[in-house]
Amino acid sequence: MKTKTTQNEDRPAHARGTDDGRQVALFVTCLVDLFRPSIAFAAVRLLEQSGFTVVVPKQGCCGQPNYNGGDRAGAATMALQTIRIFGAFEYVVAPSGSCAAMIRCHYPKLFETGSAARREAEALASRTFELTTFLTDIAGVSTSSATLQGAATYHDACAGLRELNIKQQPRELLGAVAGLTLSDMPDTEACCGFGGMFCVKYPELSIRIAEQKIADVEKTAADYLIGGDLGCLMHLEGKLHRDGKAVRVLHVAEVLAGVTDGDPQDADV
Repeated sequence: MKTKTTQNEDRPAHARGTDDGRQVALFVTCLVDLFRPSIAFAAVRLLEQSGFTVVVPKQGCCGQPNYNGGDRAGAATMALQTIRIFGAFEYVVAPSGSCAAMIRCHYPKLFETGSAARREAEALASRTFELTTFLTDIAGVSTSSATLQGAATYHDACAGLRELNIKQQPRELLGAVAGLTLSDMPDTEACCGFGGMFCVKYPELSIRIAEQKIADVEKTAADYLIGGDLGCLMHLEGKLHRDGKAVRVLHVAEVLAGVTDGDPQDADV
């Protein structure tokens, strides 16, 4: 991806897009960066198509693993770093309900009421959005130029669903994808078994939950399993692969951006 680069002492960044002042900072997330950067490239494409200049600052983890593991001090340190990096942007968008929920719902609780850090955390929380929520509720996107032939079902990730009320936004956007038939699986709001640290601490239980989720997916006869959180998708894709299932697993950003074949990093995004 070709970019123009802007730098200062506090916020080195790569930016491209429009010049009308509408700017979005992309919080890439650790899993996307390390395992499936195609999602980040797809998110950039979608945000640019919506008329925003996309800035990708040098960044780290949001601190969610620390927070979930009981290391509040470590999570607070990482939160302060994220606040420093992203604090000046009008909007921060993450292609992940769990990371967006960490910033929106949990960052303020890490700091003492009335403190400067608490105020900064609350300010960043108010400007941070999960990708599909930002596209529908802030950017006003309701159409798609993407095409994907086949049947699909959508997995509602726990953090996005229960902490950010992400339910209809991805379905509305996917409903505009030409050739795609979307139907809900039974018990669609049930956990997939990933749960961040949960799958590490309780692997056998995690796999049993994934088996039930996959059984529900198969009841829809879907060609594609789509979701908005890569942790869930990797968990389910791994189980599908081990079981020899043919269902393809895609992130909602990849589908909406029309980046479902080949290497998205080679695309002109």
